[in-house]
Amino acid sequence: MISLENQYGNIEISMEYFSSLVGKAASECFGVAGMVSSPSQGLRSALARKDVPDKGVRVRHTANGLVIDLHIVVVYGMNIAAIVKSIINKVRYTVEQATNLEVAKVNVFVDSMKTEGEA
Repeated sequence: MISLENQYGNIEISMEYFSSLVGKAASECFGVAGMVSSPSQGLRSALARKDVPDKGVRVRHTANGLVIDLHIVVVYGMNIAAIVKSIINKVRYTVEQATNLEVAKVNVFVDSMKTEGEA
């Protein structure tokens, strides 16, 4: 939970909100075939029998701003550097516009590749 104070009072934003926001922004980028679950996310997904909204996303709050870690699967044959640059820009813009919080760093980890025909 991230707490902010402004002239109107206290604002609390849950990590689930950030994870959902970031995951949606990243998965909409061209060349991203999906997100990769961490072991704990995989366990929660198996127990709930559906995907968790924070699949492949970890958000931390530091003194410099938010640090976002993304674990993705890319489409085989695509330019990985271009995909990662696009994800970083889109995630940073989306989070800063939606929350007015500064994003210090976006780390993108390419964990796997899929061909376009794979499900």
